[in-house]
Amino acid sequence: MANEKEDEFLDDIDEAEAEMEEMEDLLAEPDLEGLIEERDQLQDRLIRAYAELENVRKRAERDRREAELYGGNKLARDLLSVYDNMGRALDAIDDDLRKSASALVEGIELTQRDLLNVFEKHHIHVVNPEPGEKFDPKIHQAMFEAPVPGTAKGTIIQVMATGFIVGDRLLRAAQVGVSSNPEKAEEKKEN
Repeated sequence: MANEKEDEFLDDIDEAEAEMEEMEDLLAEPDLEGLIEERDQLQDRLIRAYAELENVRKRAERDRREAELYGGNKLARDLLSVYDNMGRALDAIDDDLRKSASALVEGIELTQRDLLNVFEKHHIHVVNPEPGEKFDPKIHQAMFEAPVPGTAKGTIIQVMATGFIVGDRLLRAAQVGVSSNPEKAEEKKEN
């Protein structure tokens, strides 16, 4: 038993010496240059991590806004045919039918206006060019070209379908007929 107590005592001395060495290391003069370098590296990493976090936040916010604005493009594109069909139905109504079924005609007109109001609510705007306007390939689609006297080359002469824009993106181009240069067409006929 005495041997066991001596061994425990010696173990305690070994542990105490190890603790003393650790204490001496802690009390020794710190390496200031190393600490400053380590601090600078940590500060740089912190700034970079903060910048990356800010970039991720901005990107997520932009993606959220775009998803909110452009997320329904597929549905909106499908609803354009409904708008077109209502327009065709209203164009096909003559004066006699307009008088005899005025409630029905008014219902179709109200439904079409309501559809346009829903489009506006979701930032879908109508592109409705007028004859005589300059052709813009960014928002118009030329369905045909024809030489029309008295018109400048590249002006709209007929509108077949209105176009639509969502935010700043084209949902559907307005389908138009465009004037070609009448002088060039006459020159070709003469040759």
